[in-house]
Amino acid sequence: MMSSGASERAIVQGSERAEPEASERRGACDLSERAEVTIVLRPRARVPGAPDPAKPYPTRADYALAYGASPADIALVERFALDAELLVLESNAARRSVVVEGTLEALGRAFGTTMSRYVRGDVTFRARTGTLSVPRALDGIVTGVFGIDTRPQARAQFRPASAAATSYSAPAVARAYGFPAGVTGAGETIALVELGGGYAASDLETYFTSLGLTAPAVTSVSVDGGTNAPTGSADGPDGEVELDIEVAGSIAPDAKIVVYFAPNTDRGFLDAVTTAIHDTANAPSIVSISWGGPESTWTAQATSAFDTAFADAAALGITVTVAAGDNGSSDGVTTDNENHVDFPASSPHALACGGTTLRLSGAAIASETVWNDGSSGGATGGGVSDVFALPAYQAGAGVPVVDDAAGTPGRGVPDVCGDADPETGYAVVVDGSSTVIGGTSAVAPLWAGLVALLNERAGKRLGFINPTLYANSHALRDVTTGNNGAYRAGPGWDACTGLGSPNGPALAALFPAAAGG
Repeated sequence: MMSSGASERAIVQGSERAEPEASERRGACDLSERAEVTIVLRPRARVPGAPDPAKPYPTRADYALAYGASPADIALVERFALDAELLVLESNAARRSVVVEGTLEALGRAFGTTMSRYVRGDVTFRARTGTLSVPRALDGIVTGVFGIDTRPQARAQFRPASAAATSYSAPAVARAYGFPAGVTGAGETIALVELGGGYAASDLETYFTSLGLTAPAVTSVSVDGGTNAPTGSADGPDGEVELDIEVAGSIAPDAKIVVYFAPNTDRGFLDAVTTAIHDTANAPSIVSISWGGPESTWTAQATSAFDTAFADAAALGITVTVAAGDNGSSDGVTTDNENHVDFPASSPHALACGGTTLRLSGAAIASETVWNDGSSGGATGGGVSDVFALPAYQAGAGVPVVDDAAGTPGRGVPDVCGDADPETGYAVVVDGSSTVIGGTSAVAPLWAGLVALLNERAGKRLGFINPTLYANSHALRDVTTGNNGAYRAGPGWDACTGLGSPNGPALAALFPAAAGG
């Protein structure tokens, strides 16, 4: 039996949590309440993070054998759970996770913490402060513990438009950017990660019929009890879900769309991401994420776990597109007067998608500037990460050095951009009504649809395209006008619009069609 004495325990690195912000404590939790927790384990070998260009992508099964959790580590964690009076519900080597269930009393004892009840608005949740611990025998084996704390973790990166907004269909935006013609995303699967709300088949039918398209095949996957559950409010998470499906699906109508629904907690978000990446049944080739939050609101164990999951995706040839945020260079943080970037967009293994204001003249682009609506506070996210170091592919991009004592270069956000201003937004159908929505949440599925077209045209998965894009910046339309608060656009990469918006013909040349295609 593993000892649980304090002197024989180890801190789970990066597990420290602060008191929930903008929340009211309502007392202790009911210790007899039962809950599920996901324990994340180390990989059996260092995750490569990028494919070997001389080799084909591994299968998910082969990758799991090489980089998943080892049977010995899983056995140790399962034994720990048994000793701690916890039930093991699932062990998944590919996702490097063990899911356990027990009373809050048993969970608190097992991981060395206590929990309290909190209320934020109309949401009641439990939260902890301080660090988590495990028996010393699991030190280094357990790299994260998620689910004890259920505070809301992320926000949807979308914004409804005003009544006077100009609107475009997603296919019209795609045509203006010159997306490849003659391909429809056939053979591709786009995964959408959603943390609330839902979609109605009738809405999708209405939307796609209005465009003269057949609705794509859309299926939903439940993660941690999350379900396709429309709220009936277009201004709520339904707007995010249906925007994502309708933008990606109308650009790549023959791609399969799989929506992974999970609770809006760090556990739910992470489990949705890892489920999608390692889903052998649906086998997504692209993962689109339109949810996130300031890096400062995440634990280090969470940012590490997500980035490792995105490194898995890169090694498997899966492109991950992530919205860069809708709150300018502060990312909505008002407590410190500092600049912040949004996570998980700031992961070096994600394609971070910023936003522009796009004006069309007929089918052509008349102008494109940084999205920044000062009157409403909406603006594209962007800046320099406080968590992740400058990746090699950004070495020559001119990312500014964070002004701190160490002067450490950080990961620059975003990488690319696209139309996001709600005042030049996307005409969609949500909860039975036609509406216009913008935000960088529209840019992630826009790029996901584009990658699906490029994949089909190339006859292969393009996967982790960041290094290729930075080495070939001519394949993007440089946006040089505007600002997102602290940062201004200019020639080359900038912390507002990254390398720029899609230049369809140049991207098609960069990723040529398969022979005979």
